[in-house]
Amino acid sequence: MDNTSLQSNQKEFISPFITTEAFLNHWQGHRRLTRKVIEAFPENEFYNYSLGGMRPFAEQVMEMIGLAAPGIRGIQTGNWTSIEKPILNSHTKAPETKREILNLWDWVTDQIDTIWPQIPQNRFEETDVAFGQYEDSVYSILLYLIDNEIHHRGQGYVYLRSLGIEPPAFWDRI
Repeated sequence: MDNTSLQSNQKEFISPFITTEAFLNHWQGHRRLTRKVIEAFPENEFYNYSLGGMRPFAEQVMEMIGLAAPGIRGIQTGNWTSIEKPILNSHTKAPETKREILNLWDWVTDQIDTIWPQIPQNRFEETDVAFGQYEDSVYSILLYLIDNEIHHRGQGYVYLRSLGIEPPAFWDRI
């Protein structure tokens, strides 16, 4: 097979692999599943239980919130600092109750749904420096936000199983 013809065929293909709407649905599916994992935790263990030197799940969830809130705004505008009240970033302390964390989680989810349609398609191909330190394409930064959530959700699964609690099915993103 001639490599030149393959390369020219690839250049002619301009349709995206996945639409931005489908990508948003994928991300929000992960967020729905992570929310179910949060809900599965008993209040005390959510804040105090850990294994193998890992942080309690409440702290991990606050990291996810603290990345997603300024992250979606950064994806939209290039400003990667939190402008919301309360200020949300990866160092924000967890509120005192799981209910308050779930409220923050839902607020960030609403922000993602509101901001997402305002992001121009070509923005995902641009290079940016997320949070002042991670230079990459915007779509790669977005993938990192999702990967980080999946990673921490997996830690939550380990915690739940070690507590004798059956976690939500990993495929249940509805």
